[in-house]
Amino acid sequence: MAISLTKDSIDLGIVVRDADAALAFYRDVLGFDHVADTPMPGAFPGTMHRLMCGASLIKLVALDDLPDAAAAPGGITAASGYRYFTISVTDIDGLTARCRDAGYEVPVDCAEIRPKVRISMIVDPDGNWVELLENNE
Repeated sequence: MAISLTKDSIDLGIVVRDADAALAFYRDVLGFDHVADTPMPGAFPGTMHRLMCGASLIKLVALDDLPDAAAAPGGITAASGYRYFTISVTDIDGLTARCRDAGYEVPVDCAEIRPKVRISMIVDPDGNWVELLENNE
């Protein structure tokens, strides 16, 4: 049985260790649109920095009490669970170069994975991998 969706995209929550560094990456380098900063009272006190990536909402969550554990480093092969998410772009070469020039690690440089489809992988300030995908099919 298919579920009935009320939105054609997902919201992604990323708990960050340094909100300023995360905003510099997602807002300033990748170019996500900043929507709002929302206080988070209650069970998980902190601040949610809300950014739009197309129709998807990216929630950068800066908790008042920093978690003891950080994301397992090493990308796709290092651990199970959520390891990366994909952003479809029109200029993968330019955006990958922009990330590299801003000092972010690029463990997978622009490469064709099938005819007319290219990817790259960038590491955010918390060690999460972000896949850029350019589809010219």
